[in-house]
Amino acid sequence: MGSQALQILRQGVWASLTGGWYVDPHQSTFSNCFHLYLWIFLLAFPFLLPFSPPNSKHLVVAGVYCAVVAAFFTVIKAVNFRLHAMFDLGEIVEKRQASLITDAPRLEEGDDGSGGHDGNQHGYVLSCVSDKLTPGHFLAYSCKCGFIYSFFLIRMMFDLNPPLCLQFDLDHESLHESHENTLMIEEKAKPKQYYRFWVLPGKWLRVRYDRLALLALLDRNRGVGENVFAVMLASMVAFLGFLLLLEGFFRDIWVFQFCLVIASCQYSLLKSVQPDAASPMHGHNWVIVYSRPVYFCLCCALIWVLDLTGRSGHLQPFSLYGVTFFSAHFLLCARDVLIVFALCFPVIFLFGLLPQVNTFLMCLLEQVDMHIFGGTGKTGPNSKIFFVDVLVASLLYGFCLGAINAPWEHPHVPVLFSVFCGLLLALSYHLSRQSSDPVILWSVYLYSLVLHPPLEIKDPLPGKLRDSVREIFHSDLVMCPLMAVITFAISASTVFIALQPALSYILYMVAGVVGFLTHYLLPQLRKQLPWFCLAHPVLRSREYSQFEVRDAAQLMWFEKLYAWLQCVEKYVIYPAVVLNSLTTEAHGRALFISLAGMKLLRSSFCAPSLQYVTLSFTALFFLFDYPHFSETFLLDYFFMSILFSKLWDLLYKLRFVLTYIAPWQITWGSAFHAFAQPFAVPHSAMLFVQAVFSALFSTPLNPVLGSAVFVTSYTRPVKFWERDYNTKRVDHSNTRLATQLDRNPGADDNNLNSIFYEHLTRSLQHSLCGDLLLGRWGNYTTGDCFILASDYLNALVHVIEIGNGLVTFQLRGLEFRGTYCQQREVEAITEGVEEDEGCCCCEPGHLPHMLSFNAAFGQRWLAWEVAATKYVLEGYSISDNNAASMLQVFDLRKILITYYVKSIIFYVSRSPKLEEWLANETVQEALRPCLGPAYVDSDPTFNLNIDEDYDHRASGVTPTAFCMVYLDWIQYCNSRRPTVSVTLDSERDSPLITLCFGLCILGRRALGTASHSMSASLEPFLYGLHALFKGDFRITSPRDEWVFADMDLLNRVVAPGVRMSLKLHQDHFTSPDEYEDPVVLYDAITANEEKMLISHEGDPVWRSAILANMPSLLALRHVMDDGSDEYKIIMLNKRFLSFRVIKVNRECVRGLWAGQQQELVFLRNRNPERGSIQNAKQALRNMINSSCDQPIGYPIYVSPLTTSYAGGHTQLRSVWGGPVSPHNIYTWLISSWDRLQKGCGAGCNSGGNIEDSDCGGGSTSISNNPAAHTTQSTPASSLPLPQPHFTSIHPPMGEPRTPPLTTASDVHCLTAASYYNNVNTVSMLITQPWNSLCNDCVL
Repeated sequence: MGSQALQILRQGVWASLTGGWYVDPHQSTFSNCFHLYLWIFLLAFPFLLPFSPPNSKHLVVAGVYCAVVAAFFTVIKAVNFRLHAMFDLGEIVEKRQASLITDAPRLEEGDDGSGGHDGNQHGYVLSCVSDKLTPGHFLAYSCKCGFIYSFFLIRMMFDLNPPLCLQFDLDHESLHESHENTLMIEEKAKPKQYYRFWVLPGKWLRVRYDRLALLALLDRNRGVGENVFAVMLASMVAFLGFLLLLEGFFRDIWVFQFCLVIASCQYSLLKSVQPDAASPMHGHNWVIVYSRPVYFCLCCALIWVLDLTGRSGHLQPFSLYGVTFFSAHFLLCARDVLIVFALCFPVIFLFGLLPQVNTFLMCLLEQVDMHIFGGTGKTGPNSKIFFVDVLVASLLYGFCLGAINAPWEHPHVPVLFSVFCGLLLALSYHLSRQSSDPVILWSVYLYSLVLHPPLEIKDPLPGKLRDSVREIFHSDLVMCPLMAVITFAISASTVFIALQPALSYILYMVAGVVGFLTHYLLPQLRKQLPWFCLAHPVLRSREYSQFEVRDAAQLMWFEKLYAWLQCVEKYVIYPAVVLNSLTTEAHGRALFISLAGMKLLRSSFCAPSLQYVTLSFTALFFLFDYPHFSETFLLDYFFMSILFSKLWDLLYKLRFVLTYIAPWQITWGSAFHAFAQPFAVPHSAMLFVQAVFSALFSTPLNPVLGSAVFVTSYTRPVKFWERDYNTKRVDHSNTRLATQLDRNPGADDNNLNSIFYEHLTRSLQHSLCGDLLLGRWGNYTTGDCFILASDYLNALVHVIEIGNGLVTFQLRGLEFRGTYCQQREVEAITEGVEEDEGCCCCEPGHLPHMLSFNAAFGQRWLAWEVAATKYVLEGYSISDNNAASMLQVFDLRKILITYYVKSIIFYVSRSPKLEEWLANETVQEALRPCLGPAYVDSDPTFNLNIDEDYDHRASGVTPTAFCMVYLDWIQYCNSRRPTVSVTLDSERDSPLITLCFGLCILGRRALGTASHSMSASLEPFLYGLHALFKGDFRITSPRDEWVFADMDLLNRVVAPGVRMSLKLHQDHFTSPDEYEDPVVLYDAITANEEKMLISHEGDPVWRSAILANMPSLLALRHVMDDGSDEYKIIMLNKRFLSFRVIKVNRECVRGLWAGQQQELVFLRNRNPERGSIQNAKQALRNMINSSCDQPIGYPIYVSPLTTSYAGGHTQLRSVWGGPVSPHNIYTWLISSWDRLQKGCGAGCNSGGNIEDSDCGGGSTSISNNPAAHTTQSTPASSLPLPQPHFTSIHPPMGEPRTPPLTTASDVHCLTAASYYNNVNTVSMLITQPWNSLCNDCVL
């Protein structure tokens, strides 16, 4: 423990303060000295240059400093790069054993001089004669010679060739003195190796350094570009830092502090801090190397720019809420803050408050997108939506600027401003419906270009998702222009001006009331514990009282109400509020108006759940409390939305902290927790300040080592993890064949069970967005975390992005058989509190349908709450039976072998290649001995106890005994052969019987070979059965080599026979005598073939079948875990599963994740039973920490970022209807026209009615008056051909085509029919090209 603490202090604390330099006792003395003198040089070199006051020459001095640093870094980086290239591709030379090197230069064996030079040529001689030579003497001597750093590099790596009188063995940490006062190093007894470092053609140097020692000395840059970038970055640090020194921003001790910051930034480019406090990964992180210099350059550039602009005064300041921005005083104050920030770099990087550069860029873009443009989260650094936002905002700014500068004539609205409002609403709507992940669009586009081969098992979900994406674009083609036109008309009508100020107040009240009803009252009434007072939900789903769910969730009336209220809120109320504010307050600041309108409209379209709170507070505060502070209502609403998002984060952080450290429920996982608990109490005020700081910058507040002490971490995006870690399932498609046969690496439970979480992810992808819009998970927003808990599945669902009709999430599946701590937390979220009757220390009971005092109090002090108890999803029920117990006795094994033989016979008879096999000469020649009357196969594999056709008199299996048992089954299977062209003979001596006999003997012998000829014992029998089940057939007998004439005999007959026999053996326990009837057995095998997949879990077909929702699956699993060696029969049946939905405080999840990352990566805590993962029921600490990315956590499955669309949810479509796309409009018009035609035809018929025609199409009206639709002038043959969408009308056979016209109504009907037929032809000519164009259009 003490050594680990010292290591953390050295490599963590001290290295973070200095930029990477520390004394490592495990490295050589030279390596530590080199690091020390290098760091001293970088620190002291700026002091050697003159700090002259600002004049015309100060840039020259800064340029000289920058050039020296650039040259210095170039030399080191070039040598380092060349040495690593030598280690990658260089030649290793082994030198003979030597004793001591004491005299003048001489050539050794293996050295033939320097390249092409001869051996008599003398090299340079360096000798040092002294009583005792130390590294300090070397430094002094090198300074006198004038090549300090070059000598260090030569001293470090090279042994000049021809050899020097002075030689170093870098494997020793000290130099030894001889009696002759000559520097000598005792060489090792074993032969030494060295590399040849080619300097020039024909010139090389001997290098005895190895790669590990070089990596300990300097960091490696793999590419030339990285080296060039590092040199440029070091030069920029030197130039900008020295420029600030010359400007006089630092005085006294702060000059030394700033030079220390410069040295740490430059040194980190040579030897960085690994691992850094902000590093998200174990091992060497090459991205974190550039963090310090990049942040330093940005900070110095901002300081210089702010000082320059603050002194020049060219910027035009503006005032907002009484604060003047961009004034000279404001800019100089910002400059001073950045100066202090730059001086605090060592402490900032010690606590890891700044992320690595790519994370910082992603977080910056995400915050700007969310708070400025109205986005709801980014899925990665490659998200395209930010750049689209900039383009759209620029377009809207141009229209808004032109509209504001146009003359306004009261009470009329300029046309350009109405155009701006229409574009604003239409473009905001379109952006709200797009995902920030460009991969989705590319997948749709590329899928239409690539031809895909037909698959054996087709996955329907990708096709549905592609259809949903196409529906979105097709719908936007109609809705965006329609919304723009409607908005233009409303804005130009001056309704927002004429009805002021009453309209504004009405809109604010309606928005507040509808929002309160939709997002507070209805979700509370649907919760499991409404207001933490009621014991049951008031509005219950139909599945709430069911013990076992057997069908999909039923659509309830309050779900329809919730969906329609959201629809009205998103598409009517909030657009009206924004357009009202735009119209009444459109003056000045076009940029603010454009951004505010765009942000508020997108937010209301995507996430309206918290808008009513912000809107109500803004209206009350700026209209009634402090109206003199108001800028405009639109800007007030815009800035209040940003402020409220930060206040919600602060509220969640404080709830998490107070819940976590509450003294009556805190759990101490280690001795450090007990020690830290009392020491955290005096720092509560500092904890509150940290909470405010972390809420402002969206950083997690994490407990140190899981204790009650909290610190602020660096800012993270909504998806939290910088890496895109996804679980890669191990199966036969990504492992070598030898590995599969020998070790079977994917045979652990976690790898095999991960497929069920993958299927759960697919189910959520299909239904999550629609269920959220129906309110089945309660209120939700970006970054929320939910836990789905069922009998064996426990998964954390992280909502990352929310759009208008789409949700992007990530699922993290936990272990089936979790640890003790996980089980305790699972019990906490699944147990009910309705039966609790406690009140303080007594149990007086509780009111009916109410919670007791203790239960209500305890529920308020949890970081989670139950959102739903009966959430229904499609999944698989898993049953596993121990194969050893099912095959323990010989009788059960005999039944299995019998079914094995019968299954082989079944697949032989069903094979389309049976006739080919019977005609194969190789097969017939090999099976000819079996036709003899005295043939006996007496292989040791066959046993009287397990083979039903074993002949104990012949001590083996004979054809006669085989036919006595299986002849009836062979004949029945032969009679049921599909598509029989030639009747096959199935008598006792026929080729079919011989082939079945040979294959059954081969199959049983293969089982015996896999069982090591010990089938009578249970364990070998199970081992052999599992080997055959996964397809490991090893034909070792020469009598069975005939099977290689056609490998389909193994792949299509014997292999499926093994698997089917296991299924039949399973069914035998439910109906022992049922399969004795050949008809029942044959039908059972046929049904299993159609409805069930029987395969090994390592086969890729198993995964494909589960993802394609195969009704039933069966597998034989071999589990080797924790010393156990078990065989399990896994049976899967598709059905509807019931989950409990637990909503977890999102700041609790982020804080615990950040704490685990800091503890394992930076603090290097390797204890598997560390206190931070012990159970804490109030925060679900173990479940959350175990869901971290591996190797920090240990989830068995982490899904990729998955997007769910509302278009694929059938129940939501039944409420809102389908998308308004061109194709759907065309279909609606055609169906309406069809109904109109039927109605007209029914009205024209005597005795007909609309209902009759609508039920039966044209045939009903024909039966009423069959001859009333054709005339002599318009014969039936001249009518248009019938089309799919129209009713075709023809007279019955034998009727006259020209009936007499008797009344005027008949003439009128004929005229109408002819008219409608002609219109049908014209409409088809118009609509068919438009329909095909809409189907082909994607974007």
